[in-house]
Amino acid sequence: MTETAPDIAQVGALAQAIRAEVGKGVIGQAETIEHLLIALMARGHVLLEGPPGTAKTFLAQCFAATLGLDFGRIQFTPDLMPGDILGSNLFNFQTSQFTLTHGPIFCDLLLADEINRTPPKTQAALLEAMQERRVTLDGTAHPLPPHFTVVATQNPIESQGVYPLPEAQLDRFLFKVLVDYPSAEEERRIVARYGENRGAPTPAEVGIVTVTTPAQLEAVTRAVASVKLADSVTDYIVRLVRATRESADLSSGASPRAAVLLAGAARARAALDGRDYVVPDDVKALATSVLRHRLLLSPAAEIEGKQVEALVAQLVEQTEAPR
Repeated sequence: MTETAPDIAQVGALAQAIRAEVGKGVIGQAETIEHLLIALMARGHVLLEGPPGTAKTFLAQCFAATLGLDFGRIQFTPDLMPGDILGSNLFNFQTSQFTLTHGPIFCDLLLADEINRTPPKTQAALLEAMQERRVTLDGTAHPLPPHFTVVATQNPIESQGVYPLPEAQLDRFLFKVLVDYPSAEEERRIVARYGENRGAPTPAEVGIVTVTTPAQLEAVTRAVASVKLADSVTDYIVRLVRATRESADLSSGASPRAAVLLAGAARARAALDGRDYVVPDDVKALATSVLRHRLLLSPAAEIEGKQVEALVAQLVEQTEAPR
């Protein structure tokens, strides 16, 4: 029996349903929601950075509820230990055997809340899970769900009591999205809707329902994987990523992993647009979100007050795109 080919139209229809449901609870944040959708379909992880009180946590909760995913949350604190994330093997005196106690990482969508408030030793507990979607405990590998996704939040590094994320950790995030304050009109709507509530709302309280199934998620993932990436666009991605390593304004450029993830994200963006092929504009639109957390300014560039986002835009402008 021949398997039915993945339908690109399914991707757009499902994405629209997800946007509508998330919009029941979260006002504004359209760009952030779009990045979450692309990451989901490209099987990537997302780092949300913004000031407190901008609905980063609530957005992740609403997104998981819309998808019907098993949601896990870890509140990162300075005293958090790796075992608090991964779990451990505990000895059962009744059976005289060790029993695995799963940590909160064993879920579909993990909210790593305020990830930069814990030391690098604990942050490193996520490295294997984010790259290989498995956890190794006492020499035994335990697989995580196929759609395992990390949505991490952090306050800007200028805030007190935070630790910078290691480069190896940052490189595992597909996107770093900067979450800004809402517009005046959006803030007025937020206050009008939630001003009388006592405590934070939940997705169920705002009426969010599940709009997809695991089978549908698998179908759209296969559809995204079938999107064509022409050789000319592949070459463009490679040239753009390699340009970050050759810039005098950057002391550290993007890795080959960044090129691979940028290609996957471009495929997802094309599918969301109803296309079964990637165009250079897909790459250009996502370049900043994919690259900003992977690049380090040179000391001279820092003294001159240059910004990573401006340098990425400059490299995109200077790198010749296929016609």
